[in-house]
Amino acid sequence: MTGRVTGLVKTLRSHGLRIGPGETVDAAAALEALGLDDRERVREGLAAALLHRESQRAVFDPVFDLYFPAGVGAPIRGDDDRDALRERLVAALAADDQALLAQLAGEAVDGFGAYGSSGRGEGAGGGDGWSSYQTLSRLRPETLLARVLAALRTRSTADQTAFTDRLLADEVRRRIEGFRARVRTEARRRVAERRGTEEIARRAVATTADRVDFLLAGREQLDELRRTVHPLARKLATRLAARRRRAAHGSIDLRRTLRGSLSTGGVPMRPVLRRRRPARPELVLLCDVSGSVAGFANFTMLLVQALHDQFSKVRVFAFVNRVDEVTGLLARGGADPAGLGARILGEATVTGWHGSSDYGTSLGEFAERYVDAVGPRSTVFVLGDARTNMSDPNLPALRHIVERARRVYWLNPEGRGQWSTGDSAAHAYAELVDMHECRNARQLSALIARLLPV
Repeated sequence: MTGRVTGLVKTLRSHGLRIGPGETVDAAAALEALGLDDRERVREGLAAALLHRESQRAVFDPVFDLYFPAGVGAPIRGDDDRDALRERLVAALAADDQALLAQLAGEAVDGFGAYGSSGRGEGAGGGDGWSSYQTLSRLRPETLLARVLAALRTRSTADQTAFTDRLLADEVRRRIEGFRARVRTEARRRVAERRGTEEIARRAVATTADRVDFLLAGREQLDELRRTVHPLARKLATRLAARRRRAAHGSIDLRRTLRGSLSTGGVPMRPVLRRRRPARPELVLLCDVSGSVAGFANFTMLLVQALHDQFSKVRVFAFVNRVDEVTGLLARGGADPAGLGARILGEATVTGWHGSSDYGTSLGEFAERYVDAVGPRSTVFVLGDARTNMSDPNLPALRHIVERARRVYWLNPEGRGQWSTGDSAAHAYAELVDMHECRNARQLSALIARLLPV
């Protein structure tokens, strides 16, 4: 049991959850107090001891199911008759019979998810296993919504309205999604028994939202990232304030220090520092809001907006193949961060006669119309994948911006291995500015804390 707890903690850490020795000791104490009679009570007790946020349950629950499985050993003999299994599933969903749903999930995986020799007692080939995707594709539980609703209506004696019908449909969808989750859990459990719990927990469990690549993040993960903007901004603001306090002390004034050391026989007992009075810097963001890059740009814009008190001025410009200032839209975007991208595309002039990104034209327009926004106190961040769609990258325009700014950084959401492949001009731009890989929110926060001026 000690090995299971420490294995659980190790896997959760590998997925980005911060769990220290104290939480691990608390988890062991909770397990000792709760016992092993009630698996769901063990789940909730370990979650309370190890987790810090409710959003971490999306990682914790599937990992828990692997280290504390509901069952072990030989698989359930499934029913190969798909129609018969679907009929039983309709009845179980209508009755919300959790025990029967768990049994049907096991039968479904056994009957429709096994490939190779898995689950049939014919030996264990290295490539054999069970697939939740294959199971759900064949069973298609999402198509049972109407039949489950019909079964529920025949049981109900109350008058049905459009509103209650909608609530009932939402409840049935929740039950179907719960069954789909049971199928995924059952398939992972069986594969883990064959190939090892640690390996499957590492490969088959989704990581936390802050480690998901911006270019691969789905809507739910982007929504989760938006909810973390303000807590992350507070942490970054604290770091920046500490850096500013340290920088205000300045460096040692060697001449005045040596002059003062004459009274102590040449020993510099009291170093004299050059006092600095640094002004708050100006920040300019130039953001590609096209395609999948938009999620990365929108999150970064929201983060910088939350940090606006750290700068004397923040100006934000968005582009696809035209450039427009969106500083005002961003200020109003705090109330509806999820709709920021749609608001920019709807209210700002960021596209011309086509919708593909054009870095060369956009940089040229910025250098012509908005270059006054960049000055000797300005730090410019360019956000985008540097994919020009085979158009001219317009390096002179970027060079003009670099000559006017204090610093220019380029944050690229693509991995370094993809730079300058296909229509990417990343390496050409990187010769003029410092380009950094920024694939997820964790990398972004580290870069912001390191690169933002003080």
